[in-house]
Amino acid sequence: MTLPYLSDYRVLVVPGLHGSGPEHWQSRWERLYPSFQRVVQDDWSQPDLARWAQRMTEVLSESDQPTLIVAHSFGCLTTMQAASNGRFDLAGALLVAPADPEKFGVDDILRDARLPCPSIVIGSSNDPWMASNRAAYWADVWGCGFLSAGALGHINAESDLGDWEQGLRQLQTLLDMVHPSCN
Repeated sequence: MTLPYLSDYRVLVVPGLHGSGPEHWQSRWERLYPSFQRVVQDDWSQPDLARWAQRMTEVLSESDQPTLIVAHSFGCLTTMQAASNGRFDLAGALLVAPADPEKFGVDDILRDARLPCPSIVIGSSNDPWMASNRAAYWADVWGCGFLSAGALGHINAESDLGDWEQGLRQLQTLLDMVHPSCN
């Protein structure tokens, strides 16, 4: 799928717990779009919001180019926390299958988090990490749009999505929101 105006933005891929393996849609998108940059954590097995957000803040600080975020699971929580750590040129964020902040004891920290850009939360009706109604609740708390993608589990490699065309269409929707010439 060709995404017009994508080259106008830096795209950061923000995986969750255990990173995203080779068959995860995030990794597949990185192969489709080699300019995408992954935020790499020191320890993928230990989700630590402060450390992960600090690492993401460091990566965000490396460029002043407008940035699109493509986050998954705990990476969504990382994104929300990092966005509050500084003034970055965030153009938009696609937050897919966020982990429930309550499961990680960070709900109080993230309750006041907001993104300074258009954003879409995509949830699944059978996600074991956050029920769809909870994902919609957190999208509202964070001031994001919400889309239920149906029964896709945790929207990861186990969901067997391939390049996940539905997600790429939502990335295009986000591009339409942030780039006035796209419309």
